[in-house]
Amino acid sequence: MQLIVLGVGSSAGTPVIGCDCDTCRSDNPRNKRTRCSSAIQTDSGEIILIDTGPDIRTQSLRENIRRVDAVLYTHVHADHLNGIDDLRAFCQIQKKQIPLFGNPHTIENITSRFGYALRDAGTYWDMPVLKAHAVTEPFNVCGEIVIPIPVKHGRSDILGWRIRNFAYLTDISEIPESSMSLLQGLDVLLIDCLRYKPHHTHVNLEQSLAYVGQIAARQAYLIHMTHEIDYDVLQKELPEGVALGYDGLRLMLA
Repeated sequence: MQLIVLGVGSSAGTPVIGCDCDTCRSDNPRNKRTRCSSAIQTDSGEIILIDTGPDIRTQSLRENIRRVDAVLYTHVHADHLNGIDDLRAFCQIQKKQIPLFGNPHTIENITSRFGYALRDAGTYWDMPVLKAHAVTEPFNVCGEIVIPIPVKHGRSDILGWRIRNFAYLTDISEIPESSMSLLQGLDVLLIDCLRYKPHHTHVNLEQSLAYVGQIAARQAYLIHMTHEIDYDVLQKELPEGVALGYDGLRLMLA
């Protein structure tokens, strides 16, 4: 199984429009961050997306992703959801309905805002053909057991995801104690790290590293970063077993 990190940027992406800071002007491609999303390629070649942000088309072209078999949604904010219409390309290629999974609030929001895309397969494929599933317990998709991880994003209840010994936690401000037990024995962890300064709906660098220490995954990667974080500067300061994620990072998962 392989993880393809599609984007590690925050809602504004990096470079930020109109910004002339060192990170935004950097020539390092690892400082070019599209909005946060990842893809899991299963042993049989199926693709499970995590979120569909507004850059999903560009990311899919860049990484040569030609199919999507399921989507796991963390929450409903625009930088994680609003590329949903671009799933129509995969429906057209595969001529099949794509299942979506999220917590009840996320599925209600998708149904309200993108109800036109929730439909059964028919003769025409000019729109997405999707089916939404609200989940609160582990479930099977593409032959993998997927475990929803309840976390907090400010006042909002959102989801992280675990498949095998990999977990994905973006846009978190708190991991409830009841969810920490679902994060034991990880080989790979991708975790939110918005910036250096505290934020009311995201963990900052200090808080992210504290959670990394508690979870004790074999290897952790920081994601969902603003332009305040320069890859070359911070990468040199991180402890062993922690690295900055970047767009296009590929990891083999056990």
